[in-house]
Amino acid sequence: MSYLLRLVVPDRPGILGAVATALGTAGVDIVSVDVLERGGGVAVDDIVVDLPADRLPDSLITAAQAVDGVQVESLRPFAGPLDTHRELELLESLARAAEGTAVKLLAAELPRVFHSGWAVVLHGGDDRPCEVLAASDAAPTFDGMVLPWLPMPAPQLLPSDEEWLPDRWRDMAIEMMAAPFGTDRTAVVLGRSGGPVYRRSELLRLVHLTGIAASVAHLPPA
Repeated sequence: MSYLLRLVVPDRPGILGAVATALGTAGVDIVSVDVLERGGGVAVDDIVVDLPADRLPDSLITAAQAVDGVQVESLRPFAGPLDTHRELELLESLARAAEGTAVKLLAAELPRVFHSGWAVVLHGGDDRPCEVLAASDAAPTFDGMVLPWLPMPAPQLLPSDEEWLPDRWRDMAIEMMAAPFGTDRTAVVLGRSGGPVYRRSELLRLVHLTGIAASVAHLPPA
């Protein structure tokens, strides 16, 4: 089974090699590594691994933290295809998309780009219920919700403890981030239950990608 490990590691040469060695010794195969951010002497890495059927998930935490200075921020099951150029493939698909289908494609594909649980594209503002323009599988229901952050002039992290969230969502620890899409009244929202929290580097990636996607969506199909 595949799992996604989020590690906070000392930002020094050889640390990823040491982690890879520790995981390999425990019989774990590394499938991919994404460096999310670096700064303050540490780096945050997302590592997708394959765990043998006879090993418990806790063995991943034990193996990773056996390396001095390494902390496991989160561990969760990982499912779906893994691509080395996920953003480029999404943009190419948007360029070929038929008119009016871009938002549906964006909602369907963004979760795999960001290792997230779901994505929605919403439109609203002025204290009126929002409209769901597109939603991926597993997305919670936003229909009829009044969202205090729409219009959205700037991207935002939407932590799981915010007051506007339904109680059930807070109980599920749903973490979200959102960015404007073409207009401040339309937003792309990504979410995942149980964390980990989205980091600023992930939000910046979303802003960059949605900005390009908004432009590509208005071009004639390739």
